[in-house]
Amino acid sequence: MTEERYRTQVNQILGDLAETLDVPPSKYEEAKQHYDAVGDWLGESDSNLAPYAPIIYPQGSFALGTAVRPLGDDDYDVDAVCLLRIAKDAITQQRLKAIVGNRLKDPRSRYKDMLDPENGGRRCWTVRYADGSKFHLDVLPAIPDDYRRLVDLGVPWAWAKDAICITDRETWNSDVDWPRSNPKGYIEWFKDRMRIRLEEAKRVVALAKRADVQQIRDFEVRTPLQRVIQLLKRHRDMRYNGDSDKPISIIITTLAARAYNNEGDLIDALLNIVPGMRNAIEERNGVWLVPNPVNPQENFADKWADEPRKQKLFFDWLNAVGREHEHLLTAQGFEKVGEYLAESYGHGEARTVMIKHASRATHVTASGAPTILVPRRRDPAEEAAYPAIEVPGPSKPWQP
Repeated sequence: MTEERYRTQVNQILGDLAETLDVPPSKYEEAKQHYDAVGDWLGESDSNLAPYAPIIYPQGSFALGTAVRPLGDDDYDVDAVCLLRIAKDAITQQRLKAIVGNRLKDPRSRYKDMLDPENGGRRCWTVRYADGSKFHLDVLPAIPDDYRRLVDLGVPWAWAKDAICITDRETWNSDVDWPRSNPKGYIEWFKDRMRIRLEEAKRVVALAKRADVQQIRDFEVRTPLQRVIQLLKRHRDMRYNGDSDKPISIIITTLAARAYNNEGDLIDALLNIVPGMRNAIEERNGVWLVPNPVNPQENFADKWADEPRKQKLFFDWLNAVGREHEHLLTAQGFEKVGEYLAESYGHGEARTVMIKHASRATHVTASGAPTILVPRRRDPAEEAAYPAIEVPGPSKPWQP
């Protein structure tokens, strides 16, 4: 088989895998219903928050279209901002957190017994649903920030205008200014990085549904960039599950988006993005920088200096991802593609994908292509001893 043929089949397999990992549209609808309902309760006319015109909107992976199905019994983690129209000099962080929490704890609130922990987390109030949906919703209290600060730093007004100040228990009793964030601006920046493919995907779906493009919602389509990020996050989770130093999603997402050049094929995007992620990491005076694209003063890699193992794991992992997927384009690697997927993405997901591929490739196999073995199910004892797939590469991981 030629390399081009390997590339075509690996592209199909990874596409099937990303679809298997994806969150179904029904869950996006359900998430929207959850945070809209919380927003309605917070903003009811008799609410103590009503004078502040609360607005609730999503942030994080559900807003970016990069969420993946939870591993094991984990919940779907949905992040939302609760924005209150209050001037920063008219309220403290502690008071802002308290008034949102008090409304959620109101005796008439359906959420009063759903808060976990009861007194709130470091930044958010977490609503844990017990209806079998496997959802928890993190509600982040926030107020508007002065967007002009970001404009002065070179951030376009369209991305800067929705900047916010947020609560953080660790800064309540200090002289540190309010923590800042800009999730809406980040979403717009992210969409801009994949604008060509996003609009193309919406046109395809609109044509299939005989609908106007404007009617197609963002969560109904996926671009190669979103698919790559989903694959990278699940690969990360399988490799470092339970390790607090594992690469964090915001760094993965930011670097992948910076490296994306609107490639149309998934394998092309993956193999171009991974080395591009390395190049997008800055180093100044011995400090590693992954700047927030909509708040240049924020460094997503700020913990690397004090916790160097985080930096080491990130580069080790990124090196492994690149080597492994390049290896799949060789005859030796492609013959073990089912084993590789099971090791790196999950046995159940690999089995689903390889059954689909075997069905699609039956006529090709008869012509002399490598036989694709579907990994069989294993019991937990076998899984613990499941061997890693060895791939060729340098004796030491790439270091920047």
